[in-house]
Amino acid sequence: MSAANSFKRGCAVLSGDMLRTHTCGELRKKNVGATVTLAGWADSIRVQGKIGFILLRDRYGLTQCFIGKELAAEHNLAEIRKESVLRITGEVKARPANQVRTEMATGEIEVSATALEVLNPADPLPLELDENIVSTEETRLQWRYLDLRRPRMQQNLITRHAITKAMRDYLGQHGFLEIETPFLAKSTPEGARDYLVPSRIKKGSFYALPQSPQLFKQLLMIGGYDRYAQIVKCFRDEDLRADRQPEFTQLDIEMSFVEEEDVIQLIEGLMVHLFKEVLGVALPQPFKRLTYKESMEQYGRDNPDLREELGVDWAPVWIVDFPMFEYSEEDKRWYAMHHPFTQPRELDLLLAGKHERVFARAYDLVLNGSEVAGGSIRMHRYDDQIKVFEALGMREEDYKEKFGFFLNALRYGAPPHGGIAFGLDRLAALMTGCDSIRDVIAFPKNKEAADLMLDAPSSVTKEQLDELGLKKA
Repeated sequence: MSAANSFKRGCAVLSGDMLRTHTCGELRKKNVGATVTLAGWADSIRVQGKIGFILLRDRYGLTQCFIGKELAAEHNLAEIRKESVLRITGEVKARPANQVRTEMATGEIEVSATALEVLNPADPLPLELDENIVSTEETRLQWRYLDLRRPRMQQNLITRHAITKAMRDYLGQHGFLEIETPFLAKSTPEGARDYLVPSRIKKGSFYALPQSPQLFKQLLMIGGYDRYAQIVKCFRDEDLRADRQPEFTQLDIEMSFVEEEDVIQLIEGLMVHLFKEVLGVALPQPFKRLTYKESMEQYGRDNPDLREELGVDWAPVWIVDFPMFEYSEEDKRWYAMHHPFTQPRELDLLLAGKHERVFARAYDLVLNGSEVAGGSIRMHRYDDQIKVFEALGMREEDYKEKFGFFLNALRYGAPPHGGIAFGLDRLAALMTGCDSIRDVIAFPKNKEAADLMLDAPSSVTKEQLDELGLKKA
């Protein structure tokens, strides 16, 4: 049984769950004769003359409950709506062999109810929870707390939990410390637009929500924490698509005293562990490697899908030897292809102004045509970092204003270091077979970066704006 399924099936109720003795996915033939109490949602209700059957559901599974004529008459089963919250006590009985429901883990038994309590009746639902009936995404997001009851959504989030647990287990076994980094940080706009947070204390000044913990994790290396990992929220104000959200989750990793091969070997081991634990799939090692040039020449893209070519557990492939810089015709300037803290291979060519011939010590991990992780060996010397900033056309006053704190830190014994970050939402979507990362996020935004359930973003009062020293547009 994969780790993801072990979280759903056969889980016993934890001590302290006083309203129930078992979950709806737990009972088996060995429990026949026991008196049990279940609590959950009415997945379906069938009335047959004076008796009835209730299929009771929780996140662990389904159990059929038989409601005899006295109990059915007492509660008028026909008036109990689907999705009402019920508590049922009764005796576990074996089903006749010809009535076993093989599609259900609890299909060999049913509970013959002796007591039924409606803990909370449900109004008619604004969307259908049947997996075979397709609701619009707008409806699903507006009523997300109902959409989350669907078995597919629950399985997606259970699998995501299994993924993060397997990640933490593996990294803990390899000496990593999970250390939190701040959400209220300094705006250093070099990639996507920052989300800004106004300061009430220092009017006219702003925090920025971090696009990644990049500088913080490098500062942790300087602080002596040689193996850092964090499952962390990141924020980017950019146009959305199926695999983008304004707030997303990364597995962030940084290591001291390493080169590219050390990072690559660690991450291959993590992926092998992850797929074995969560999906029961064996990924073969070593993963295929392509240079950026080879990938572009052979496939016309830097995130090729090699499943058909290789005849495959899933096709992970490393893309290496990226150009350090890319030129913008629109802005008439060079930009760092990854970020300006990546170490170039040929610093002498950079100093000679030959940006197009400089390669980065960077690497991406691609899975089935999607980039799932990317990283690099970082700059760890003050003078070299300055040279990269200058090669990007940054003025001294600009890079000192944006990164002065970090540049100072490089002066005080920064070790060689490098790392990588996984797009956790994207990886979870691939591992669950979802087309959109919104299906592996509990409360996502839509394509317009809006939360339809909360009606956010929304306006605020004049008093709130006055406190911040802001005016309405």
